[in-house]
Amino acid sequence: MDGKGAWRDNVFVERLWRTIKYEEVYLKAYETVSDARASIGGYLDFYNRRRRHSSLDRQTPNQAYFKKLPLPVAA
Repeated sequence: MDGKGAWRDNVFVERLWRTIKYEEVYLKAYETVSDARASIGGYLDFYNRRRRHSSLDRQTPNQAYFKKLPLPVAA
């Protein structure tokens, strides 16, 4: 963050938490905090490994992040 309170500093984290709330938290009634932690942890695993994202060209975040970059060709 740049210390000036710019909206773009936090926009990605806010979007992630909005998605977690609407797709996981608001749909379930957790009995305990440990149930909530386990369920949200499972959702984050789903979000990163199996949920395809249109902004990532229909890849999962893990596929986009761990994709091997092409090696430069030696002259």
